[in-house]
Amino acid sequence: MLGDHQQISALDDAQIKRFIEDGFIRLDRAFPRALADEGRELLWHDTGCDPHDPATWTRPVIRLGDYPQEPFRQAVNIPLLHSAFDQLVGKGRWVPRQSLGGFPIRFPGPDDPGDTGWHADASFQVDDGSWRLNVNSDWRALLMLFLFSDVGEDDAPTRIRIGSHLDVPRILEPAGDAGLTFIELAQRLDLNADRPIALATGEAGTIYLCHPFLIHAAQPVRGSRPRFMAQPPLILAEPYRLHRDDGDYSPVEIAIRLGLGLQKTI
Repeated sequence: MLGDHQQISALDDAQIKRFIEDGFIRLDRAFPRALADEGRELLWHDTGCDPHDPATWTRPVIRLGDYPQEPFRQAVNIPLLHSAFDQLVGKGRWVPRQSLGGFPIRFPGPDDPGDTGWHADASFQVDDGSWRLNVNSDWRALLMLFLFSDVGEDDAPTRIRIGSHLDVPRILEPAGDAGLTFIELAQRLDLNADRPIALATGEAGTIYLCHPFLIHAAQPVRGSRPRFMAQPPLILAEPYRLHRDDGDYSPVEIAIRLGLGLQKTI
């Protein structure tokens, strides 16, 4: 099923297979460090903190809003990334972004950030104000992690449960189109399942492209430097479909189908 993607150079078949099996791939030096440096300067300004004075870093996490400025817009629109979207989601099935979403900026310190539970990100909001996700991943095509600072093991790298996206479809399917809130999903997860953990580390300019059902979690900064990372969704232009007459399933759809037992091999 991966042969259709061989003419596109952003990802090779081995990377696509790894995405289906593991739930994510890492793109090193995906956007220039200069863009990360320029963007980080804007973010520092908006935190109200002094980058040279740790005494001003008084909160474990500061959440900043959507960022459409040029370094962020450029980072999310590099040609390599668009090609990868085509390969993982499907040509014409995703909406180009003109901003980079929110930034949770994490700082070193003794306080508990209070947001380190395992979860999959919700996709859509319903009339009661709750955010939910369903087995078709309505609205959300991918979860993405953009590193705007160097992130080592002590710099609050996002924790990833490798292969956990294959467990989620079976939990979501009985809930139908209404789906579950991300809290309801988290309550049903078997965190004792034999899933190894990876850390989203890398140099500034690294991007992780993740299946929308990938289970992940934040953690505190244990080192001495703040962590700057964006985690925007890629939005669907058309719904994912788990039953296609032509069999033209995207890698995201293939992973969901594997999780549901609708197909046995990639």
